[in-house]
Amino acid sequence: MWKAILKIWKHRELRNKILYVLAVLVIFRFAAHIPIPGVDIVNLRNFFGSNAYLGLLNVFSGGALENFSLVMLGVGPYITSSIIFQLLNIIVPKLEEMQKESDGQRKIQQWTRYLAVPLAMVQGYATIVLLQRSGGGLIGELDIFQWITAISLITAGSTFVMWLGELITEKNIGNGISLMIFAAIIARLPTSIQQFFATYDASQLPTVLLYVGLAVVMIFGIVFITEGQRNIPISSARQARGGGAGKQNTHLPIRVNQAGVIPIIFAVSLVLFPPVIGQYLTTMSQAWLVDFGYFIVDAFNNQIVYGVLYFIFVFAFTYFYTAVIFKPEQIAENLQNRGNFIPGIRPGKPTIDYLSYVSNHLLLVGAIFLGVVAVSPVALQSLASGSANSLVIGGTSLLIVVSVGIETVKQIQAQMQLRDYENF
Repeated sequence: MWKAILKIWKHRELRNKILYVLAVLVIFRFAAHIPIPGVDIVNLRNFFGSNAYLGLLNVFSGGALENFSLVMLGVGPYITSSIIFQLLNIIVPKLEEMQKESDGQRKIQQWTRYLAVPLAMVQGYATIVLLQRSGGGLIGELDIFQWITAISLITAGSTFVMWLGELITEKNIGNGISLMIFAAIIARLPTSIQQFFATYDASQLPTVLLYVGLAVVMIFGIVFITEGQRNIPISSARQARGGGAGKQNTHLPIRVNQAGVIPIIFAVSLVLFPPVIGQYLTTMSQAWLVDFGYFIVDAFNNQIVYGVLYFIFVFAFTYFYTAVIFKPEQIAENLQNRGNFIPGIRPGKPTIDYLSYVSNHLLLVGAIFLGVVAVSPVALQSLASGSANSLVIGGTSLLIVVSVGIETVKQIQAQMQLRDYENF
């Protein structure tokens, strides 16, 4: 490992790129500690610490939400905008055609940025209203000028984070948005370790060892599934130089987990939405709305109900999102247009059916794996107490950290190989 690091450091251009990315991430973390005026930060941190659902959102923002900082929304609006356009690609044929062209992809990317701005305004407004209704004097009544100032700062901060992410992407050292989420999650690690040692109890040692072992197993599992793929053999008839027919054999890789972490992000949004609405209803004046709000909150506080729904949502969205991004019809058409074929499978509909069959069987493993990763911390949450509570492993966070780390290392290795080839 140290030899690889030294080798990277010797390449001046690659070294400068990595330092540039690290500098951008430092700026992002610095902005996460610049609060918006008019908020009781101490009470706000206590509130997020006592609320499991909003606490999960706070983890993804790297603590920016509990600080009510300029970048409190993180890359959330941009991710929401990206998901909307991915879904629109299915509904609007014109967008699907644009996605196949480089110019069309640039236009869709620009529209995604434009949509992220009003989404940031809406999410900023909703967050302020939710905190106001939560009580405890977190945020007082705001006049029109204070509303405009707060929403403008939140929107500007979200746009700033989106711009920082694109600066990172331009350096080809990992995906910028993914690295921003990566940095936000990693930033919470020192706080968790500090809380653990501050409340350490020797009686919790077996539970702590269990969590550490689970983390190791999950990391190996995530790497195995993320890298896992099935290579479908592809044959290509071509004309040999002497005029005879020859064959050129390649393969078509189909990954076990084609959807990445998107299904978990969808599922988290659905699972968090009802409790947040329930907490909002508990502040209403109508008695039946208050009772209904408490019913929702109590239902989702039940670990069994929460875990089962979470697993079902992750499983279902894995199939849904894979259907969005994996197009066996297009793959079969491209193979036929290029004169390629799968040995033993006729072109056309038989190829489409075969690709769908293979994808669905691999997807079953990937969907179950994502569901288990997502709910495993929930299953162990009931065992946590005292210092062990700060070590409960976030399956989603761990999946994002490991997946982004693998992808970043691959991009760095690709640039190293390119430079070695050029020097050779």
